[in-house]
Amino acid sequence: MKKIVILTGAGISAESGIKTFRDSDGLWEEYRVEDVATPEAYARDPQLVLDFYNQRRRQLFKAEPNEAHRQLVRLEERFDVRIVTQNIDDLHERAGSSHVLHLHGLLTQGRSDRNPDLIVDIGNRDIHLGDLAPDGAQLRPHIVWFGEAVPNIEPAAELCEGADIFVVVGTSMVVYPAAGLIHYVPRTAECYVVDPKEVSVSRKVEFITDVATRGVKQLVDRLMTEN
Repeated sequence: MKKIVILTGAGISAESGIKTFRDSDGLWEEYRVEDVATPEAYARDPQLVLDFYNQRRRQLFKAEPNEAHRQLVRLEERFDVRIVTQNIDDLHERAGSSHVLHLHGLLTQGRSDRNPDLIVDIGNRDIHLGDLAPDGAQLRPHIVWFGEAVPNIEPAAELCEGADIFVVVGTSMVVYPAAGLIHYVPRTAECYVVDPKEVSVSRKVEFITDVATRGVKQLVDRLMTEN
């Protein structure tokens, strides 16, 4: 069974109503990165940071997986499918994907601000000051902020090294370390990029220039027919 590794970014969830960070009407228009997505911001104003992610979690639970998420599940009928996502939503899981690796954390989880390995499921609950992790430390969002290490980048690179087919959906390929994952993909692997915007990639790929819902279906139909 061939292995497909799929790297997804904000573009795959945009059609579910999840705001992206970099679009003109995106989240960074309302907040400065430095104020809500860094360890320094959390140390300076934890209430603001918690409120920001509480707001995003509420938004997430009003959203539903879209056709792009659902189409990727179809691939599991014929392939060993591994999804590596930069997104902090759980739409891949809710669509039915079996193997999802989150590079930047997950909104439905919290973690101890003393021990980053102590992670707990919180579902759609808000996190408030005074909410404690099992070790007694303040509970914080399980999100990898700017300036923090990305613990799952090494497992993601290992997945890419074994890919027969590599697919990029809805990510600009400019944010590292995720953008560097393509360098781990074997030169013999088929590579595809689904995105309505121009994406700069440092190797030969086939582009499907369309939004995720249409572009992913087109690619999945093709892969299911040819393999």
